[in-house]
Amino acid sequence: MTRRNTRITWFVLCWTLLFHYESLRAGYLNPLLKRELPKFPLLFPPAGWIMFFQVDRSYGFAEIYGVRDDRPHLLDPHDVFRTRALGYDNIHRNVLIGVLPHHRAEAFCRYLRRKFPAYDSFLVVYAHYPNLIDAPERLLRQVAYTCN
Repeated sequence: MTRRNTRITWFVLCWTLLFHYESLRAGYLNPLLKRELPKFPLLFPPAGWIMFFQVDRSYGFAEIYGVRDDRPHLLDPHDVFRTRALGYDNIHRNVLIGVLPHHRAEAFCRYLRRKFPAYDSFLVVYAHYPNLIDAPERLLRQVAYTCN
């Protein structure tokens, strides 16, 4: 039994190391070593981790504007939600999209008024690229709600 468990443990360790090598090879290890490292065939498609997600041509995100003297000012998303963890950026993971639903408006508006008292009101805007591949310059914006 212990011999079987040892073999399983070694297999899992080797597979995990190989899995992480393939995940990091193209994006991190090749630029770090300034050369093309060997790829293990059939372990990952060329896109790596993206294979677990459905990639769509459209892309949407939220923008927050602070209004002062009837002029909107785009707020830096990193100022809206501070991220302190090294190497982990919620903003690039589109965390602001979670504030768009109307049932979250009241709580988020209270948060904005407390965090940014210098602004008179706020606009929460949904920005959307209908087709990021064919028309990357076409960006549509629509006000989701306002905080007065």
